[in-house]
Amino acid sequence: MREKLYADIAAFSPFNEQESADQQVILGALRENPKCFERSEQAHMACSIWTVDPTTTRTLLVYHNIYDSWSWIGGHADGECDLQAVALRELQEETGVANARIVECGPGNIYSLEVLTVAGHEKRGAYVSSHLHLNVTYLAIADPEEPIRSKPDENSGVRWVPLEDAIRLSTEPWIRERIYRKLIDKLEAVRRS
Repeated sequence: MREKLYADIAAFSPFNEQESADQQVILGALRENPKCFERSEQAHMACSIWTVDPTTTRTLLVYHNIYDSWSWIGGHADGECDLQAVALRELQEETGVANARIVECGPGNIYSLEVLTVAGHEKRGAYVSSHLHLNVTYLAIADPEEPIRSKPDENSGVRWVPLEDAIRLSTEPWIRERIYRKLIDKLEAVRRS
């Protein structure tokens, strides 16, 4: 499965300069660090799931307790190489949404790539040092009528919002301007094609 993920990321067609640069960093980690799927590594694999409604006009966000911001859904690989399965599991765990479907969009259904910085923080009473998430993002469609719920140890709210509100509601400037803006622009490009 690791080899397939590597091949899918290598075949991924970057949308912009950020994705192109980050693609090379992620490929380097997959080539050089056999433990890059472990959270104990300074730079480790993670995934996100940009979840939209069937009209692709709204996205599902959680209020992330650590980041103190409305945020997309995602999590650590924790040794698992099937990041698409991890992303779907994180979606269900963090929001209660169990019937989302991954949108087919290129090699391995990868929608986006990012290297994300995570500042040092407290989690469950223990300090977690600053680190990097080598992030693979998937695009999913879910029914906004499906019941949603928060996961109190990770988030304190879940809600569907218009796409542009993802930018307005985020308190993280780099994520807001470079990542959410990109994810929305990519969705617009998909709709036009």
